[in-house]
Amino acid sequence: MRSFWGLMKAYWFSERWKEAWTLTIVIALLTALSSKAGVWFALALGELGNSIAFFHDAANTSPLQAILTNAGILVLLVVLKDAGFTGVRGLVSATLHRKWRGWLNSQFNEALLDGNHTHFHAQHGSAAGDIVAPDNIDQRIQESIKDMTGGAIGLAMGVLGVATSLYFIGENLIGSSVEVKGLEFLGSYGSAVLAFLAVAIYVPLNTWIAVKLGRLLERLNIRMQQAEGSYRSELTTFLRRSFHVAASHGEDVQKSMHDKLYVDIDKTWGKLNVVNNSYTSFELIYNFLGARIVAYGPGLVSFIHNRLDYKGYITGSEMVAQLISQCSWFIHVMPAIATLRANSQRVTELANAIESVQHPQAFYSQTGQSDFHYASQNPVFGLTIQKLELAHQGEDATPFLSAANLRFRRGEWTFLKGESGCGKTSLVKAINGLWPYGRGTIVFPDGVKSFYAAQEIKLQQVSLKQLVCLPGSEHDHGDAQVASALHKAGLGDFIEHMANESREGKSWDQVLSGGQKQKLVVARIILQQPGLLFLDEATGALDPEGKIAFHQAIKDNCPDVTVISVMHEAVAPRSAAGTEFYHSIVLIADGVATKKPLVPTLPVELTTILTQPRPVEDKWLRFSRRLKQK
Repeated sequence: MRSFWGLMKAYWFSERWKEAWTLTIVIALLTALSSKAGVWFALALGELGNSIAFFHDAANTSPLQAILTNAGILVLLVVLKDAGFTGVRGLVSATLHRKWRGWLNSQFNEALLDGNHTHFHAQHGSAAGDIVAPDNIDQRIQESIKDMTGGAIGLAMGVLGVATSLYFIGENLIGSSVEVKGLEFLGSYGSAVLAFLAVAIYVPLNTWIAVKLGRLLERLNIRMQQAEGSYRSELTTFLRRSFHVAASHGEDVQKSMHDKLYVDIDKTWGKLNVVNNSYTSFELIYNFLGARIVAYGPGLVSFIHNRLDYKGYITGSEMVAQLISQCSWFIHVMPAIATLRANSQRVTELANAIESVQHPQAFYSQTGQSDFHYASQNPVFGLTIQKLELAHQGEDATPFLSAANLRFRRGEWTFLKGESGCGKTSLVKAINGLWPYGRGTIVFPDGVKSFYAAQEIKLQQVSLKQLVCLPGSEHDHGDAQVASALHKAGLGDFIEHMANESREGKSWDQVLSGGQKQKLVVARIILQQPGLLFLDEATGALDPEGKIAFHQAIKDNCPDVTVISVMHEAVAPRSAAGTEFYHSIVLIADGVATKKPLVPTLPVELTTILTQPRPVEDKWLRFSRRLKQK
């Protein structure tokens, strides 16, 4: 699905091909019937026009009855064509649109949400080669796929309508063709040739003009989608950080950001309006000239020379008008085609980005050094990091962090320490395959489950039980197990609400405080029982007692877990009894990470006693002590 035609045909060659082809064939049959009904409509219109023209003719014994009969037939044909064939075709095509869009949506969801973390790499990767880093992925999946599939179905129906109209109307025009004075060498095909020639000149010439305008519309549509997507993305981000904006009184700054982004929308919209209205004017003039001048021109010569009666002239002209109308379908829907092309470009860019990041290191290597190697070893040896260097984008980027050899044994707790910005979180990301640039070898303990707990926690709108069971399914664990994990994590008050997706009309992301969310992480850890645990500022929202309880819960319930923790504290937390949770420390200084045992600190009371200044001893006591020593 990396090209326009790949997107167009994928559904019809997928596992749901029967559904796709059945709906397509029904649409094709209804389109053919609608085109045939157009011929019947032209014939009926000719009969009505003829009955009106000869209303006062002496030979016409029942003129009013003839008019009413022909008008009734015309109305029935309109109902049959528009409400029957065209209406049913619209319902079937809408069904095809819904099914096709749903299938494409599922394909992109599966591709983005795979074990490769494609959604992460697609957003954070830089443009490389011919691959565009996709902006506003939500807009591409939601709006672009919907508009692209709808536009493609409409375009296909239009093409089919043109083909069937050419067949049915052309057949009728040839059958009713007469000789034209001055074109006797064409014989009885004279009027048909003139009709086809008028259509062949008028429609392509104006289609060329429409294509030029359509390309301008396409560029403006793409620009409009980008501007709208950026504005909507900023609004979404703002609503997520609404509290922080309110707390810092940053409304004026936020307002200026919105105004700045909307300027782009407004300017692009203004240009789009000018081109759209120009196209509408062009289309109205084109329709009038085609239906009233060009359509009635070819048969006029034969009618003037009395080789074609009035009924035949009206009928033939309406046939040509129908043919022009059908063949002009591209002109009528050129704005929609421009939108289709814009949307398909947005979708194919996303498809290309998804395909390119299936091998992240190969993708990142196009814009910098990315040479990480991941292997496994016997769990007894724990986690090993060798010759690791982390850098930013760019072939010649200087590493900002290096680690020659780090080993974390099974059950060891390690505290990562260093100044802000030194690379602590980057190191944890690199171990988990989420840092793009650099090199080195990371050897994981074989068969050991890992768990990454970050500082910022965003909860999906699912049940509380599912939130605790992540990354697994709520069916993987019983209610008693989940309840026990919640209780041990300090969230026992919520046990009775485990099955609910919300509480008092609010999602769990809104209900739980920052500290409660981090306790929820503890419940996940207790339930999942990982062998390798990464804590990236995972206790930032907890008070000192909460941090101790956080660590104690993990210590008590995950005895053999290896913990690598990033915290801003200068000293690693200890238990309430004063014992150390952590066994070692990785210190990052001057771009180098080194590991050493954590030197146990003395209890506060003993430290105070030993560091207090000694009182001045009595001189006599000192003298007596010296005498005894002698």
